[in-house]
Amino acid sequence: MFAPPLSVTLPGMNQWPDGWTDRPGGREGRGSGTPEPDPTRVMPHTHGPGVPPQRGGGGQAYGQGRPAGQGYGYDSGYNTGQVYGGNGGGRDGGDGRYDDAYRPRPNWGRRIKVGLIVLVAVVLVWSVATYFWADSKLRREVDLGIVEDRPEGGDGTNYLIVGSDSREGMSDQEKKDLHTGGPTDEGRTDSIMILHVGSNGNTMVSLPRDSDVEVPSFTGSESGKHYAATGKRTKINATYAMDGPELLVRTVEHNTGLKIDHYAEIGFGGFAKIVDAVGGVELDIPQDIKDEKSGADLKKGKQTLNGAEALAFVRTRYALKNSDLDRTKNQQKFLSALADQTATPSTVINPFTLYPTLGAGLDTLKVDKDMSLWNLASMFWAMKGVTSGDGKSMNMPIAGPAPGGNLAWDKGRVKQLVDQLNNDEKVTVSDDR
Repeated sequence: MFAPPLSVTLPGMNQWPDGWTDRPGGREGRGSGTPEPDPTRVMPHTHGPGVPPQRGGGGQAYGQGRPAGQGYGYDSGYNTGQVYGGNGGGRDGGDGRYDDAYRPRPNWGRRIKVGLIVLVAVVLVWSVATYFWADSKLRREVDLGIVEDRPEGGDGTNYLIVGSDSREGMSDQEKKDLHTGGPTDEGRTDSIMILHVGSNGNTMVSLPRDSDVEVPSFTGSESGKHYAATGKRTKINATYAMDGPELLVRTVEHNTGLKIDHYAEIGFGGFAKIVDAVGGVELDIPQDIKDEKSGADLKKGKQTLNGAEALAFVRTRYALKNSDLDRTKNQQKFLSALADQTATPSTVINPFTLYPTLGAGLDTLKVDKDMSLWNLASMFWAMKGVTSGDGKSMNMPIAGPAPGGNLAWDKGRVKQLVDQLNNDEKVTVSDDR
């Protein structure tokens, strides 16, 4: 009977090939009974030069027994199919998950910030250019510095707004279309208004063109000649014909006690062009109006007036019950509607509306030498609220007829009105007769 052969294993030697075991199940790895390799035999996985880490990268690397000459796709038994993918993965292969994970994302926050900066810069440049363009077109021709014996200024700002019968810049056909009359009709004012801008509501006071006033002493705006006061009384619009805007301002200040801070005047042609530039003005006509002298032929009710119709409307007086007093009310109503429609963001930020409107107005607008664009914008903006809210529009209080068919002011109520305006108080004076 023979004894079994002895198996001797020397220290440091292993009779099993690398990767094999004498445990049940045979060889580790593919085809073995154990689905995962022995963790004690797995070494950290390393990549060759130029091969990026895999996105899922949790698999284990080969041991030292990896056969030579095999690529990364070689399965030595340790790879469970989760490490490299079908062809080894990498930048140029695999399922493309590397490109999705590492492709640079658009920096939308930075793009938006840059876009906003560019937009602000463009708007700023456009605004500055528009300001200097408009400022260069202002006709600063009225010198209030030569007006004599001026009253002390009160609180708030007072504008004298004048609509003259000037035909400057109008063709013969335009004069005919607008029913402006002949050259002998020029040189007077069709409307005179004081606009007070203050902290207790804005107030517009119309001075009827037939108002009976005293002509004060004055120095000629062109001749420089001094004219002493004679006590002469006349219609207020006649003083404009005598020596222009400077004497008109002097007469208003002398007869009211209000200091005029700024002066603005527009002629017939400029008025009609502004209305046309904004696409017409919507207005509720209080009654049917037909006036051959002004050319008005309007029906009662809400409608949009073009330039010619608007000019006829504000000039009409013979077809109205109270003549000039009703006309001044219509003028106030229309100017407020014009300002309300024009001083809006849709007009200001739209260059296709803004530039024609500014061009039409500034070409014919005559202002005092100290008038800035800011002053002009403030005046126009204040006109929006005179017929609503805290604003007030009224005629200068009238006492009755004066010699020569003129209108005499009610001195008591005029003084009360002037005191309230000078003190920037809410106006409570009525213009009812």
